[in-house]
Amino acid sequence: MSLNRTEKAAVIEDVKAQVVKSQTLVMAEYRGTTVAEITKLRKNAREQGVYLHVLKNTLARRAVAGSPFEVVAGEMSGPLMYGFSADAVAAAKVINEFAKTNDKLVIKAGAFDGKALDKAGVSALASIPSREVLLAQIAGLLNSPVAGFARVLAAVSAKKGGGADAASDAPAAEAPAAA
Repeated sequence: MSLNRTEKAAVIEDVKAQVVKSQTLVMAEYRGTTVAEITKLRKNAREQGVYLHVLKNTLARRAVAGSPFEVVAGEMSGPLMYGFSADAVAAAKVINEFAKTNDKLVIKAGAFDGKALDKAGVSALASIPSREVLLAQIAGLLNSPVAGFARVLAAVSAKKGGGADAASDAPAAEAPAAA
């Protein structure tokens, strides 16, 4: 069913709103995939915060005009599914993971930070850990010197025969003698 002019304008505005919020665009050809497979992909995309939509290529070109994603406008041909995400790696991860299990979904191109990405570029982007994982790794790196220092102090105090337990016992032993 074709869209009338106002419906097309509404679709373009909806996609433009997603483009403004997004850092990454991934395009994949979905020819040959079943409805059940696409439904599963869309569910996973929603859970990851990815806007996944099948659009007419002309409408998609108009929606990305003047945005950092305009660099891939020339790649917009054929039956494509567009994945937009505010997280830099979410769209690439969702579509790349699905493409690994479904050979009929073919990643065609993508865009990140105003640069066009080919299939290998999208796969490389998908291999980057998520923001939460990177923050956890940084926290672990920051914590490791402190934890190491604490272990060294504990080992030194244990070697001297002192430590927190011996220090708390010593005043208690001396207190009755003074009284």
